[in-house]
Amino acid sequence: MLPDLFSLKGKTAIITGASHGLGVTFAEALAGAGANVVVAARSRKRLDEVAAKIVAAGGSAMAAPCDVAVPDQVAAMVLAACARFGHVDILVNNAGVAADSGIAAEKVPHDLFAQTIAVNLSGVWYCCREAGARMLAAGGGSIINISSVMGIIGQADLSPAYQASKAAVINLTRNLACSWGDRGVRVNAMAPGWFPSELTTPLFEIPGLLDWTKGVSALKRIGDPKELIGPLLFLASDASSFVTGETLVVDGGIAAGGASGRLPESFFQAMAGILPPELVGHITPSGKARA
Repeated sequence: MLPDLFSLKGKTAIITGASHGLGVTFAEALAGAGANVVVAARSRKRLDEVAAKIVAAGGSAMAAPCDVAVPDQVAAMVLAACARFGHVDILVNNAGVAADSGIAAEKVPHDLFAQTIAVNLSGVWYCCREAGARMLAAGGGSIINISSVMGIIGQADLSPAYQASKAAVINLTRNLACSWGDRGVRVNAMAPGWFPSELTTPLFEIPGLLDWTKGVSALKRIGDPKELIGPLLFLASDASSFVTGETLVVDGGIAAGGASGRLPESFFQAMAGILPPELVGHITPSGKARA
């Protein structure tokens, strides 16, 4: 009886950002629990590979190319999912970018800030709006918005747009939970800490940064992607049938300790070799240098 709480048999789940990294982990986990999965991202080739791997393992999957920052593409993606499987029961809003990563806040170009917001916040809204409307008409569903521990605490020098968007996702989650709960649609967020992904792997290659990330965690390590599967299945399934509007933090204890100060000097040195000169370093009072 207990394992049935986490069963997703007969359900259909959409996972955005499902062409790489954590999105693939999420899609495989939901398929393993019995769901039909719709993998969405911009790369058709990579999506086809992910879907084929799930089908080869005995699951049910389809690829649905989509840029979540374009509302018409989101609408078409949800329509295709319904045409294939008849309904949408679970949505995992995983797609995300950090276009302003590595640039001091006072130098972030406006277009990079807007690009991050377009994917991380507007894209989440478009997907919630399209899938949520169908869930409401059907009488229920579960939406899981992937936020971040960086939406809960502030971290100096790391992508202000990313942090702002992830914080906004948490309150959008609360709003939709309150708005849709009376019609059976639950909306929750998950806030991971440091995990290996397409966004973080380049950072971990900077000398000293992986040790720094381990040091800010109470468990003194980064997470294994598999450690997100339990929380994901909990929120997606009937195991969390009386949970909505919540943010499940899976960060190894980072948020428990609050903000974690400046990044190591190696981070700024690495950025100096990557970014245009005008975007490197901080603006400081005359005669007071900082990387």
